[in-house]
Amino acid sequence: MSKILVFGHQNPDTDAIGAAIAFSHLQNQLGKETEAVALGTPNEETQYALDYFKLSAPRVVQSAKEEATQVMLVDHNEFQQSISDIAEVEILAVVDHHRIANFETANPLYYRAEPVGCTSTIILKLYKENQVELPKEIAGIMLSAILSDTLLFKSPTCTSEDEAAAKELATIAGVDLTSYGLDMLKAGTNLSDKSAATLLDLDAKSFPMGEANVRIAQVNTVDLSEVMARQTELEEAMTEEMAKNGYDLFVLVVTNILDSDSELLVAGQGLDKVEEAFQVKLTNNRALLKGVVSRKKQVVPQLTAVFN
Repeated sequence: MSKILVFGHQNPDTDAIGAAIAFSHLQNQLGKETEAVALGTPNEETQYALDYFKLSAPRVVQSAKEEATQVMLVDHNEFQQSISDIAEVEILAVVDHHRIANFETANPLYYRAEPVGCTSTIILKLYKENQVELPKEIAGIMLSAILSDTLLFKSPTCTSEDEAAAKELATIAGVDLTSYGLDMLKAGTNLSDKSAATLLDLDAKSFPMGEANVRIAQVNTVDLSEVMARQTELEEAMTEEMAKNGYDLFVLVVTNILDSDSELLVAGQGLDKVEEAFQVKLTNNRALLKGVVSRKKQVVPQLTAVFN
């Protein structure tokens, strides 16, 4: 029998990779034969966490059906964010904290979704519910995922459950939560050596909204002006991506992790809807969004509402 593949979404962030590692380990302890894989290489933040806790990055796969008939999904459910042949394999389980959309299965499955800030917060509960011991390095990558998804608890998606889970995991991992979290987040803000196309693909997801296909990318930084100085280059790359992939609208969210604000850069059709969604006026295709840091809670729902 082939292994069950466990993976997060395309352009994986720290939670997509950390949750896959943690959930695969849990399933193996429960008697399943699984392997954590990834739908892309780790970004610098994630690689920092993997290196710190001496974990190997999951191997990158392009197709599931070539080597497995069954898969488990973490940190996503929407098919357009998953592996290319997701409709051709059996989904045994989903553990997620996002909206449910564009998802269906032929067979019953285990589905665990909770409105918390991070998938790894849910997975910690699963370890406890199944009375499985959590190794130090697994606790470390789960902690990293929570700190990343909640921006060190500054994101509006963060709940008291996330904070409690992070503190518990930090104790198991043997790290100081705040100092480690800052070092990890800063490791992901080194953007100067990356091309515009790379920046747009670091953490990007596609969303069907009404009749539109909307691409939303997010980049974390400690200096908004450093990123926006490359506006022309970024807009050219956004236009190219829209033409190549059939996106109607491309939204880049550049988030300052220190100030907890974001600046939008948008291209394509529906700029008026962007203005309506965020109650702003775009100037030179840009707008500052004070207090906005979460794509999941402060960007996607607002855009979805106006497009629908």
